[in-house]
Amino acid sequence: MTLHLVAQAHTTESPSSADPLSPPAAASLGGVAHSGRLTALVKAVSTVCSGVVSIELCPAAAGETFPAFEAGAHIDLHLQSGMVRSYSLHNAPGEHNRYAIGVLNDNASRGGSRWIHEHLRAGDHIPISSPRNLFALNEQQPAHSVFVAGGIGVTPILSMLRRLVQLGRGAHVILCARSRSSAPFLDELVHLTSRGISLHTHFDDEAGGAPCLRSLLAAHQPRDHFYCCGPSPMLTNFESTCAELGFANVHVERFKADQPVSPKTALTGHCTVELRKSGMTMEIPKNKPALQAFLDAGVDIEFSCEEGVCGACETRILEGEAEHRDSVLSGAQKAAQKSMMVCVSRCRSDRMVLDL
Repeated sequence: MTLHLVAQAHTTESPSSADPLSPPAAASLGGVAHSGRLTALVKAVSTVCSGVVSIELCPAAAGETFPAFEAGAHIDLHLQSGMVRSYSLHNAPGEHNRYAIGVLNDNASRGGSRWIHEHLRAGDHIPISSPRNLFALNEQQPAHSVFVAGGIGVTPILSMLRRLVQLGRGAHVILCARSRSSAPFLDELVHLTSRGISLHTHFDDEAGGAPCLRSLLAAHQPRDHFYCCGPSPMLTNFESTCAELGFANVHVERFKADQPVSPKTALTGHCTVELRKSGMTMEIPKNKPALQAFLDAGVDIEFSCEEGVCGACETRILEGEAEHRDSVLSGAQKAAQKSMMVCVSRCRSDRMVLDL
């Protein structure tokens, strides 16, 4: 999946020497550059369908491996001019010698996907992050898994399907796209139908309109787990349909952040913020996110999207309360005040202690 990633869950060309659908084993860390980044070599760039390329990355240094990842995980690509973009991994967990991502050349993008399509080529070196997972597959539940993929949103779902095949479990996937020619990884999904995965496809041009998710989901059981990744209108429809059908185990990942809800009372004044590990204390305006103040003070903190969607800057709260503005934490997690995304969230209390 391309662009920034947001996940929420509501629950009661060198082939690998190993079978890509074999169970994963432990991987050693490798290819680590400064600031926790990895240096990757672009091994191959291939066209998947109209407007979509698949990019295979491998460790830049011989003999090294990438950190292990879970199905549903994404990585950040650090592009030219300071652009950082997140993309889901679509290959199988257990492949430690490569990461594979799919990138849509989105006309509405801010330039990242366009730059990748126009400039990134095999043989290039590019800094990337270690994988993070905000859209995890529930492997502990024996219940049936149902997936709804909208266009390029199929990428994390493809990795999840590969993992279920590793576990010897079946699943049902609904792939939606405007047309058959614009459906990413359709051939790979068809191939997985021989491994216990059932597939339903919906193409708007052939069907004469958008899919009716209610009719596509109604036959499934409330105990099943339902996953969706795609454009915002589809996700809104998916969540409301699942609620109407009484499905509690619902997991979604978004292309971009939800529209933030304005607080009832405007934040004013300053907060005294203690950074416990760094031994620093600073005054930060309550109506501003804290990240820039931390960077100005030389605090070593990981960050990426600066929109509260990728989870890179999540910071533990030791004392105090935050005004949460992110699209990563659930409502219950925000109420618990255990962590905050410092790139967008504010300090609500007069004093906070953070685990930095």
